[in-house]
Amino acid sequence: MQDFIIHVRFTDGTEGDVDFQDELHGEIFEPLKNQAFFQRFTVHPEFRTLTWPNGADIAPKFLYEKARILT
Repeated sequence: MQDFIIHVRFTDGTEGDVDFQDELHGEIFEPLKNQAFFQRFTVHPEFRTLTWPNGADIAPKFLYEKARILT
């Protein structure tokens, strides 16, 4: 991972690098602008999307659309 880029891969084979540099808007995403905190993401076991310790998450549809643009 570089800066604010995360590589995502979906079960249909779609994959790509999603750059969050310009996507971190709003109070819940403010802590993610700290790169060390941003890197603490996990994949939620039930919802299968990116989540952070402060409760921030990213909609799977957003990730999918961003990954498709890059492929």
